[in-house]
Amino acid sequence: MAKDVPVPSEADADRHRRIADNLGRLQSKVLKEFRKAVSKGFPRECPLCGHHGQFAPAGMPPRLDSQCPSCDSRERHRLFKLWLDRDQRITQAHKVLHFAPEPEFSKLLSRIAGAYVTADLRPRRVDLALNIESLDLADASFDVIIAHQILEHVDHHKALAECFRCLRPGGFLIMTTPIIEAWATTYENPDATSEVQRFVHFGQGDHVRFFGRDIRDDMAAAGFTREEVVSVEPDVSRYGLVRGETLFILTKPAKAATRAPTRKKKG
Repeated sequence: MAKDVPVPSEADADRHRRIADNLGRLQSKVLKEFRKAVSKGFPRECPLCGHHGQFAPAGMPPRLDSQCPSCDSRERHRLFKLWLDRDQRITQAHKVLHFAPEPEFSKLLSRIAGAYVTADLRPRRVDLALNIESLDLADASFDVIIAHQILEHVDHHKALAECFRCLRPGGFLIMTTPIIEAWATTYENPDATSEVQRFVHFGQGDHVRFFGRDIRDDMAAAGFTREEVVSVEPDVSRYGLVRGETLFILTKPAKAATRAPTRKKKG
């Protein structure tokens, strides 16, 4: 026999209606404030394309002025471009491997690097179809690897180890990834398996963790030495960067030993 379903009291129904009405008012208020802030805008400058003016919202939850309307760059792209311009470490002497290449950088990097190779898990408009967790590449085959916003999607221990293996001694991995600097440890949840659950727990439906400060321990465990380029003022205000976002430059020591089994090129 089916159990009786409790009938909500009139007081409960009134309470639920009040909550629903208040939720609607709060949502409308926030949307109104957001539209006002978006329409007002702030003067920014894009170091990639030279655009001066307002940026567009992007991301989820939306960041007010994240995306350049001229070249579509976002904050991490502009931080990377500032580093490229100021450091000038990538030269014609370098062979570069770029994962999930951003269109804003493909032309630029192909000009400044001696050799520029693009890669992704899916062979769409890239040179190589590669899984960053298990690279079908020979040891010490690249001088520079670029992997922006990749590690939060994959087994980062395997990815860091494979990048280390495939870099030549003295080579470096350039990367960004979302980090909660106030957290000492990385947050993972094996029960968050659906896209909705991963969005709630990790901020995006295809992310599998939120890194804490201990990601730096994982970088060191893979064998890398580390430099950090942090977005600070006046760059944040001028170029529309995320305050405190970090660009990591991870270097394979010149005398480093390969830490993973060697692979041979096919053929």
